[in-house]
Amino acid sequence: MNFEPYPFEKLNNLLQNIIPNKNYEPSVLTIGEPQFETPKFIQDSLSKNSSLLKKYPKTSGETVLRDAQRTFFKTRFGVELNDKQIIPTFGTREVLFNFPQFLLFDKKEPTMAFTNPFYQIYEGAAIASRANVIHINLNESNNFKAQIDEDMLAKCDLVILNFPNNPTSSVLTLDELSQWVKMALKYDFVLLNDECYSEIYTGEKTPSLLEAAINAGNTTFKNTLVINSISKRSSAPGLRSGFIAGDAKILEEYMNYRTYIGCASPLPLQSAAAEAWMDEEHVATSREIYKNNFKLAHEILGIEIPKATFYIWLKVGDAIEFTTKLYKEYNVKVLPGEYLARENSKGENPGIGYVRIALVENEDKTKDALNRIKECLNG
Repeated sequence: MNFEPYPFEKLNNLLQNIIPNKNYEPSVLTIGEPQFETPKFIQDSLSKNSSLLKKYPKTSGETVLRDAQRTFFKTRFGVELNDKQIIPTFGTREVLFNFPQFLLFDKKEPTMAFTNPFYQIYEGAAIASRANVIHINLNESNNFKAQIDEDMLAKCDLVILNFPNNPTSSVLTLDELSQWVKMALKYDFVLLNDECYSEIYTGEKTPSLLEAAINAGNTTFKNTLVINSISKRSSAPGLRSGFIAGDAKILEEYMNYRTYIGCASPLPLQSAAAEAWMDEEHVATSREIYKNNFKLAHEILGIEIPKATFYIWLKVGDAIEFTTKLYKEYNVKVLPGEYLARENSKGENPGIGYVRIALVENEDKTKDALNRIKECLNG
């Protein structure tokens, strides 16, 4: 298998011979990892349940965790899932990599489409699945929203959307998501929405694809799935708690597959995750921090405040040149957009000319970094 280097490896190679300006404290705004303490009640639960390490965890997840995730989904999206419509996962990276391999295994010449730019695990899954890839470009002309192309969708076995979107911060409305559900039924492909940023919104709550399925009359979620994670929501990426939910028929077969891959979450992690999924107060606190960071970015850089995520997709012209200059002169690391995207069949790379900035620090550090970015832009 020939996997592309990860974006962060490409960035390290780009900057390896550059000596940054030591007059500034280093500021790393490249990775989507919240730089805040995991809430104490989650840490306490993990410690309290450490004795459970003596037991093997179930691949299907403990009842307490499944119930907590179902409660979260009903509370947040108004969608009631039965126990066959959800599977706890070890975060979402593993499910994004192995689910396409499971789904496409029996397809002679599988085709997979996903939004572009993208989380690189989508591409890795396509390579491991020997799938043909179609890139759904997100760019300024379509307001960074996935456009429906029926000729393209007719070829697909699996389509992965990612809204709220990493890295562009774009959001699809309930009606826009509903149109995608209708396409999945019309052309009989599986539609998966990566919703890991659903809880980091700045105003109105963002919709789920499963809400859209009901809105489109698909109450059994046929061909429709979502994944979500606690990592961004609870500042707990190390807890590795996620889920996949939706079409029960697909999930029943996928559950059988999962018994062989050995990725069950340890019981102390499941106990702590269950408490985190059930609590909304700490999430609201985090949301305010990210919202205030966006307000600072609006004041300093003049950007429009996104509806969700904690990313700025900033247009800078030559992103490679800007990234190297910003690091050399201001000791700030950002990620060139072209590292997060690929050329589509028309030779278009929608990441060119942009950098992704992750606003995952506290207010003071964020303000300082944004002012340095402004100086670099104006220099």
